[in-house]
Amino acid sequence: MTGIALRNTLFFLFALSGFTGLIYESIWSHYLKLFLGHAAYAQALVLAIFMGGMALGAWLASRLLGKFTNLLIAYALIEGLIGFFGLGFHAAFQATLSLSYDTIIPALGSTHAVQTYKWTISTLLILPQSILLGMTFPVMSNGIIRLYPVTPGGTLGMLYFTNSIGAAIGVLVSGFVLLAAMGLPGTLLFAAIVNITLAIVVYAMAKGREKPPISVTREKPGSGFLSLILIAAFITGAASFIYEISWLRMLSMVLGASTHSFELMLSAFITGLALGGLWIRRRIDRLQNPFLTAGMIQVIMGFFAIATLPLYNQTFDLMGFLLDALDHNESGYVLFGLSSHFIALLVMLPATFCAGMTLPLFTYILLHNGHGEKSVGEVYASNTLGAIAGVVFTILAGLPLLGLKGVMIFGATLDIMLGLVFMLLSGRKRVAYGMIAVSLGILSGSLAFAELNVYKMSSGVYRTGLVSHGENVKVLYQKDGRTSTVHVLTQPGGRTAILTNGKSDAAINVSDNDVIADDEPTMALLAAIPLAFKPDSTRVANIGMGSGMTAHTLLAWPEIERVDTIEIEPAMVEGARYFLPRVEKVFEDPRSHIIIEDAKT
Repeated sequence: MTGIALRNTLFFLFALSGFTGLIYESIWSHYLKLFLGHAAYAQALVLAIFMGGMALGAWLASRLLGKFTNLLIAYALIEGLIGFFGLGFHAAFQATLSLSYDTIIPALGSTHAVQTYKWTISTLLILPQSILLGMTFPVMSNGIIRLYPVTPGGTLGMLYFTNSIGAAIGVLVSGFVLLAAMGLPGTLLFAAIVNITLAIVVYAMAKGREKPPISVTREKPGSGFLSLILIAAFITGAASFIYEISWLRMLSMVLGASTHSFELMLSAFITGLALGGLWIRRRIDRLQNPFLTAGMIQVIMGFFAIATLPLYNQTFDLMGFLLDALDHNESGYVLFGLSSHFIALLVMLPATFCAGMTLPLFTYILLHNGHGEKSVGEVYASNTLGAIAGVVFTILAGLPLLGLKGVMIFGATLDIMLGLVFMLLSGRKRVAYGMIAVSLGILSGSLAFAELNVYKMSSGVYRTGLVSHGENVKVLYQKDGRTSTVHVLTQPGGRTAILTNGKSDAAINVSDNDVIADDEPTMALLAAIPLAFKPDSTRVANIGMGSGMTAHTLLAWPEIERVDTIEIEPAMVEGARYFLPRVEKVFEDPRSHIIIEDAKT
């Protein structure tokens, strides 16, 4: 096989590696949610384990690269191990679940001990494979760079593109095809077989292609230089995932919060990263001032992220037009999916295109300045740790404290400030000072004038095709919570509704007239029918707060001693207070206990 054919084949195989990597991430999240629940901290934990493992794997790879003269064989062994773990995951999970629920958890005796046990077991289930996945990029990158050392930047950009585009396709194929055809175990088995096949093919191609580590010919940069690049990789990783989590929440009110909508949005995000890596690959080795380029990219990325705020308001009108134009049948659903992907790309692509350039560019700066092969793993690890920080901050603190607008501007500020530092260090101070002035103007303007339209956000356009609620509807409450965005709307006559990501969860007429809202009989019967079958009940678990009317009705039964209302989103409890005094017992009766947690947990 010729040199060009070999390199192109390796690029293609690495796309398949990205394809399986996102399948594992997606499927593991399905499995672990069955064990941990769907609460915000559980979502953050699954991502943290997965990405933390990848960061650890990248760091380990950076330390071990020099011990191998044939990195492609090392890569083949890693892929084989990933496939081996994939083959056994379902059986291991089933055995763990059975042992945990039948024997271990009942014996632990305290909620804290149970949670600690669950987190520990979840970590043990996916951490080894996550570490191996994190090793693939540094090992494959340096394996190809050893064979083709003339254009290391182009190699990094192309590998980042192929791995990311494979991941973007993997999200869609897994969600829309494999899960329906094979279920969770079959999809995992498919990914594992692909990994093992990859291992065999790469091993066959790699035999006899030993190459020692590339010697460093120039003076190695100081620790301050290395620290600067690694801090930059951390910051931009955090900012990128602040954007991702924020966009996913924002677009769930346009596209819906279904699993398919999530997969379309995630694929759009990764596609932008892939295209950025593809664009920079042909230019990176010819850059005269990489620091200036990196700085400009970071600043522009922040500007594009801020621009998504006004653009977002227009996406509701676009979705309304599409639902009006599309037929409500199977072919119409396919077009709806394609249109949803287009809307997600419209919002995400400009900023993610810039984000896709950063990792290859930072790594190239270190390679170009003599840091050596381990720079690939170190930058990748630092960027991934930043991503973990961005996810945890956004879910647990950013959204509840700052809201969607605030957290998006915060992420953009991180990127812009990082870019300005790079521009100052590039030596082009006049350009940097001009960009500082522009940045201050844009950040100030966005804080003052960029507003998200709460009426459009609460419209549920993806269900009805209608962007407007009609005249005289008022938004009484709006909160971007950890798991969803909650609105409370009221209209003349007293009908008041609480909505989650634009979908109405409950409605009550809170006025003194005799009009009954459509939801009220359902919410009352949810309490009355079970009590009719079990009139001697004394303790009740009520899953989901809604308006609070079901729990309120339960508490009207004098024999009831305790009602536990289990609600996953704190903002729902806050919003339900707008239905007082119609639901006063749920808040005032001493028998009522509101628990913020996932019901399965």
